[in-house]
Amino acid sequence: MSLVLRRIISLLIGYAFGLFQTGYLYGKLKGIDIRTQGSGNSGTTNALRTLGKKAGLIVLIGDLAKAILACFICAWLFGDSAALRGGNNVLFMLYAGVGCTLGHNFPFFMQFHGGKGVAVLGGLIISTSPLLTYIGIVIFFGTVIATRYVSLGSLLIAAEYLIGWLLICVFDGTALYRHLRPESCILAALISLMLVWKHRENIKRLLAGNERKIFEKKSE
Repeated sequence: MSLVLRRIISLLIGYAFGLFQTGYLYGKLKGIDIRTQGSGNSGTTNALRTLGKKAGLIVLIGDLAKAILACFICAWLFGDSAALRGGNNVLFMLYAGVGCTLGHNFPFFMQFHGGKGVAVLGGLIISTSPLLTYIGIVIFFGTVIATRYVSLGSLLIAAEYLIGWLLICVFDGTALYRHLRPESCILAALISLMLVWKHRENIKRLLAGNERKIFEKKSE
């Protein structure tokens, strides 16, 4: 099978996994369409705010898991290295990550209105780099604890992943075949930029000083 076809199939596998809308499905089990609640997104933060802590945790785990599964399935099917993060394996993980982000953010059966891709990015980071995972955990939870802005923590994770992956491609000779590294950086940038784009309204509110904080009751 050609590399081009393996790329395309990885993208499609990722998209199929991304269509599993954990927040939407959990809400339906509770008799609620999460898209009509809170921010209208089907991701972890809206599930936490509208359905409670248990729902937020379940949605987070589900959305992390679908990205991790998509990444490792594609690496196992199409990669050429026994080490999951070696050879060209990470390239197919990144294509799966792009597809999963598209499926999560723009599910066709929900009129292309899904989540914002934060947990999916988290699953991709866990799959592709233990180092960036540890750094990302510190950055995200440190930011949320200090500021109580989930959106700010999410945006910083996107920046951390993109900058971190660029540095890995420059300094880590074992991460990926050298000739595939520019392509992997483009994919990492695409995933990070999709997250930023989905947070564009949050960015406006952060700049205006009226972004809603986590566990803050909505004013009447």
